[in-house]
Amino acid sequence: MREHRLKVGVSGIRGVVGEFLTPALACSYAQAFGTFVGPGKVVLGRDTRSSGEMLQHAVACGLLATGCDVVYVGIQPTPTIQVYVNATRARGGISITASHNPSEYNALKLFNHAGLFFNHYERRELLDLFYESEFRTATNDRIGRVAYDPDTPPRMHLDRVVRHVDVGRVRAHKFKVALDGVNGAGSELSVHFLRDVLGCRLEAISVDPTQPFPREAEPRPDTLGDLQELVRRTGADIGFGQDPDGDRLAIVDENGVVLDNDDVLALVVDAVLTSMPGDVAVNLTTSSVIDDIALAHGRRVYRTPVGEANVVEMMQAVKAVIGGEGSNGGIIFPSVQYCRDSYTGMGFVLDLMERTGLTLSQLAARMPAYSRRSGKFAFEHGRLGTLMRQLEVTFPEGQCDRRDGLKILLEDAWVHMRASNTEPILRYAVEAKSPDRAAELEGKVRALIAG
Repeated sequence: MREHRLKVGVSGIRGVVGEFLTPALACSYAQAFGTFVGPGKVVLGRDTRSSGEMLQHAVACGLLATGCDVVYVGIQPTPTIQVYVNATRARGGISITASHNPSEYNALKLFNHAGLFFNHYERRELLDLFYESEFRTATNDRIGRVAYDPDTPPRMHLDRVVRHVDVGRVRAHKFKVALDGVNGAGSELSVHFLRDVLGCRLEAISVDPTQPFPREAEPRPDTLGDLQELVRRTGADIGFGQDPDGDRLAIVDENGVVLDNDDVLALVVDAVLTSMPGDVAVNLTTSSVIDDIALAHGRRVYRTPVGEANVVEMMQAVKAVIGGEGSNGGIIFPSVQYCRDSYTGMGFVLDLMERTGLTLSQLAARMPAYSRRSGKFAFEHGRLGTLMRQLEVTFPEGQCDRRDGLKILLEDAWVHMRASNTEPILRYAVEAKSPDRAAELEGKVRALIAG
């Protein structure tokens, strides 16, 4: 049976290029987008995938045909594009990137005039336009034009980040920092930010945007071996690993140990709540360590289905001061922009290390301890409902949350199973206070899947 690898989700449209995501499809989707946002400036940027330039032309054609003017910003991290859309009050923006997905994938991430992912109602209207092919067609004298502005977006982005970092003290500390940029959209900007803006002594690998990804795109403990080795070999204080569009962040401590992404978010949440009053919003798969930290500050945690757009909508509704998706290394700090942003994460963690005088491993050791396990697997179409029912039967004592797949809350742990928003796979995650309990829960989940 042919696997269908095209996905329309909370952030846009994505799939394997050529077989599913074609230039014609990208052009049509851009026409729907241009029709929806109306005539005016639309920001267009991309990551470093080999298919990016091809899709860039297709998207630009679709936008121009509807009467939009295209502001092409070149290769930029996705959060940089979002900041620029927000700051310039463009009609909207498109980032051509498949983020953490493998290199054969690409995608169109769509942003409204505020630089935010479309909400549920905006997505529904856009999809109606797309499926019905009801596109605005500009007359000859109304066809849009293309402008280029690759320099302003990164300056705007970093200016917002450094407002919340004590740059002088971080520069004076002269941290030794290792970086793995995966040859992605943030390669050059990350070098500039860490070396030139924050004054770090930088040891960098995979920061050539002209080269292919040297590892799997998603920065995880099993993909960051080269960064771990670089930290140990150079005696770095910390290591940062990014995904190809610079919204996800992984961190390696001074011993070469990759921190759990949930602990990275927890460190930032603790730092923000120490100085800013407000609540927190995270997705359902994010660790309970966030609840412990929020409780210590007398604050509340709101939970949402997985997906940046879902978390952002909740953050806006409850006026949360910090949030994110710990399960994927996504830190969302509204004072910079309502988006996942690895640069905010890097700046905050270095600032925290300088203020406390503690190493990263010491900071992580102060966090409440949880054991987490996760995995993913392909599944046959139509089997999802059966698996969810079997999962509920496996844990009859649990409290069920069905907002995104099925999350079962147990007295001392939780289990979450859901379909991916970006790939044709199921993901599961378990968390418990002890490694043995987490292993027991994962064993039950995997046995259920295998059965």
